Amino acid sequence: MAEYPALWYTLWFIIAVFGVITWYLRNFTTKVEMTKFSAYIGVIAMSTMLVWTLIDF
Repeated sequence: MAEYPALWYTLWFIIAVFGVITWYLRNFTTKVEMTKFSAYIGVIAMSTMLVWTLIDF
């Protein structure tokens, strides 16, 4: 089993937090720009994790 660095787990945390933030903003506010921003951050973090995982592990 591969050993993952701490930054890899930090990316998981960022993905989870921004997923919840995006869900909250979309369902309970009218802040469209903030919703898009949080979704983009989540997508960037998930893409980074996917590429990093496929390349290094």
